[in-house]
Amino acid sequence: MSRIEFGALQIGETARKHLMDVCDTSWASMGPKVDRFEKEWSDLFGYKDSIAVSSGTDACINACLALYDIAGASRGDEVIVPALSFIATSNAVRMAGLTPVFVDIEKETLNIDPSKIENAITDKTKAIMVVHTMGRPCDMTAIMEIANRRKIRVIEDACEAHGAIHKMERIGTFGDMTCFSFYIAHLVCCGEGGMISTNDEDISKVLRSTRSHGRPFGSIYFDHQRTGINSKMNDLEASLGLEGIENFWDTFNTRKNTMYAFRMACLGFDEVVWFSEEEARDFNCPHGFSITAKKEGDIAKITDCLDRYDIHWKRNFGSIPTQHAAFADMGYSLGDFPNAEWVGENGVHIGCHQYLSEEDIKRVETALKEALSSL
Repeated sequence: MSRIEFGALQIGETARKHLMDVCDTSWASMGPKVDRFEKEWSDLFGYKDSIAVSSGTDACINACLALYDIAGASRGDEVIVPALSFIATSNAVRMAGLTPVFVDIEKETLNIDPSKIENAITDKTKAIMVVHTMGRPCDMTAIMEIANRRKIRVIEDACEAHGAIHKMERIGTFGDMTCFSFYIAHLVCCGEGGMISTNDEDISKVLRSTRSHGRPFGSIYFDHQRTGINSKMNDLEASLGLEGIENFWDTFNTRKNTMYAFRMACLGFDEVVWFSEEEARDFNCPHGFSITAKKEGDIAKITDCLDRYDIHWKRNFGSIPTQHAAFADMGYSLGDFPNAEWVGENGVHIGCHQYLSEEDIKRVETALKEALSSL
């Protein structure tokens, strides 16, 4: 019995063709493949422009760096972030010289609680950085109402939410900038790599500068006009991504069907766990299948069962300010973010990637039923 991994990559004929083009031209840094990848990504979702970078983390860092230009940010100014997400979101704020201000999440959705955002806003707040956790869209209607009224920029971390929709509007069309990741577990995979999409031409110009050490876009002259870093994607990575775009909706639907199969296997257990649900007029990205136990200690029974069936599971991230030593210097204490802390201790997620066989899916369904029946 081979292990069922959270994510996987298989390089097909389209990617091989693009990779051979790179070999034939010996142009492996940022070049024509990256240009094409940016355009095709924008065209896929209707964004005006997309800026390819070296990772989803770098996408978030560059989005934060852009706040110095577009929001008048100064060192130490604040960006509101959810207390629970993959840690790259909060790390990016720090890497850009800004201060993350944490807001608790909703246990049921894994996303930032909009009702708690307003109390976190100060005169130093320059942006709200929301995360569409596990591919489930945040309540962008409520969040944008706050942001527009308070004149605060919005960054969408959609690293796990490729193609998701909130209230029939595409994720990435609400905020000023939207960040994506192309790591192996994600719907489109470049091995590594990321993207920032925007519908604002001025923001696009800033981002093309920050990803190349702060030089004006297109210039290699040593004229560094703003803080920037080396975040460029290369043509090798873009070659894989172009195949991902070509197959995007087939991949999306395959993964979606697998998500639905897992959810159907869990019918009747809503009293003991929260699942990856889908709101009316929303479409979640099938990034991963999340399970959060409602009773303390139950998650161990679930993970023990997943281990017996050799299914790779991951913790639901944890409360960044109170359950990760990397942020201990900020002075928060356990109990400050009770929902994030609960999910961090009592939630896990498993993969639903497109390379799972029928046998793999049946094994996961069997494990889920057995695990939940033991609660």
